[in-house]
Amino acid sequence: MTEVTKDLRWYAIQTYSGHENKVQRLIRIKVEDQPGGIENSEIREVLVPTQEVLEIRNGKRVTVTKRLYPGYVLVEMVLNDGTMHLINNVQGVIKFVGSGKSPQPLRDEEINKILGVEEEEEEGTREEIPFHIGQVVEVMQGPFTDFSGTVQEVYPDKGKVKVEVSLFGRPTSVELDYTQLKGY
Repeated sequence: MTEVTKDLRWYAIQTYSGHENKVQRLIRIKVEDQPGGIENSEIREVLVPTQEVLEIRNGKRVTVTKRLYPGYVLVEMVLNDGTMHLINNVQGVIKFVGSGKSPQPLRDEEINKILGVEEEEEEGTREEIPFHIGQVVEVMQGPFTDFSGTVQEVYPDKGKVKVEVSLFGRPTSVELDYTQLKGY
């Protein structure tokens, strides 16, 4: 294990919201412009943690990439005056995350969770159901079209929502695909 590899740690950098990808690109450009490029640099990885989620837009399922931590970029690097200067002088960077003047590295369990989430999301997308328990919804499709009801349970793994509707004056629970519902 080389001296550089031993001192590598992950740090969070606060950026202007919406500028995460730009900051990531600018850091990579600055590192690649250094002698030896990224292979010999004290900055090894620049990451904007994202995940794929399914959303409903105009009644259709759409896969969207969302940032896990808007306004933050993660950098794996050796912390010294040179790397701090390089990062702090990138357009869009506000500051390193940490207390006082010195940045605090992320704990190993934090970065493993973040990287684990990213690896898990590559295998399959997680559906983000826009309804919550107790919310009043209207059924837009199916045999209960135009019925209103209250959300009883949400099943994100199945993409279903259990809704209690009034059928012939009696409360009846029905399990519907969340794409069939519209919230109020």
